[in-house]
Amino acid sequence: MSTPETSVVYGTEDLLISLCNSVTRVLNVATQGQIHYSGMVQRISKTCLKPDIGCFVLFDGGFSGLVIINFSASAAMELYQSYLLNMGMSKDDLVSSYTSDEVSNVMGELMNQVVGDFTGKVRRELQTHITQNQPKMLVLNKQVTLSVDANLDKPEARRVTFYTGNNNIFYLELAIDRTEFIKLYDFEAQEAPDPDALMAQARAAAETPLPPVPSSDTDELLRSLGM
Repeated sequence: MSTPETSVVYGTEDLLISLCNSVTRVLNVATQGQIHYSGMVQRISKTCLKPDIGCFVLFDGGFSGLVIINFSASAAMELYQSYLLNMGMSKDDLVSSYTSDEVSNVMGELMNQVVGDFTGKVRRELQTHITQNQPKMLVLNKQVTLSVDANLDKPEARRVTFYTGNNNIFYLELAIDRTEFIKLYDFEAQEAPDPDALMAQARAAAETPLPPVPSSDTDELLRSLGM
């Protein structure tokens, strides 16, 4: 069987763009901000956790990889405050230091949502499956660089610069095994589920009255006897 000349190839940069779009989509919705990323990508030799807050997630399955996001203190605080204020919290209830556990927890939750959005797109658009571990956070208040071993056979690593609405900077790093997805035949990618629609369906199902339980022969006999 010959491969069509017009086969679509989906490679490392395509995966990176999909991941970057997940970052901007999730963070923009969560913070009501204007997150965007650079049109230039760096080819790097290894991924590292750097100050001030480093967060990483490993994934495995159809392909293996590692995602790292290194936040500056100002970027982390801007995202943390915007997210919780958007959730309805008072500014007086927010912590003021990026080294607080609360900031790390919020950044870890946001990264979990980002990678979850990415793995969902991989499942729908590439028809393969990857799983992720829980995000790991590391607050570094000194100039320390740590390398994370992802046990990749033929790793490819990239770094992309992101900008917040206030022009604070953070960096995304992706390391994956060198891989390509080649489209064998045309198919329609599944649409992303609409959370609001799913919740509306669940509410409608809960409000729908249950059908009456049919009477048994015993019930009919008791009723005929006036009991």
